[in-house]
Amino acid sequence: MLALHLTTEPELRREEAAGEYRLSSHGLRLEDAGFIHLCTPAQLPGVATRFYADVSDPLVVLVVDLATCEQAGAPVRWEPAPDADELFPHVYGPLPWQAITARLPARFEDGELHVEGLPT
Repeated sequence: MLALHLTTEPELRREEAAGEYRLSSHGLRLEDAGFIHLCTPAQLPGVATRFYADVSDPLVVLVVDLATCEQAGAPVRWEPAPDADELFPHVYGPLPWQAITARLPARFEDGELHVEGLPT
């Protein structure tokens, strides 16, 4: 199963330079949250609007294979988020680079998130 992780290009480059992906969500590290936030394609617009609408840096959507996370020793748990009635995938550990199957450019246009090549 695939899930998505939204980040900015500068944040992604910093994680690549560090050699390990430990960014939980915008401005929040794995060490702070205890897991890395992911979402489904249906959840992505809400996540983007809530946490990234005012971000000026270019956005990137990482497509993540959850089975590969598990195989690499990063357990995935589906858990509720505060103020939400739905479950979100959380990766407990650094996001394995081999689990990232695509990097898709994203942008806000007229208040809506547009992602090039987003799987449905």
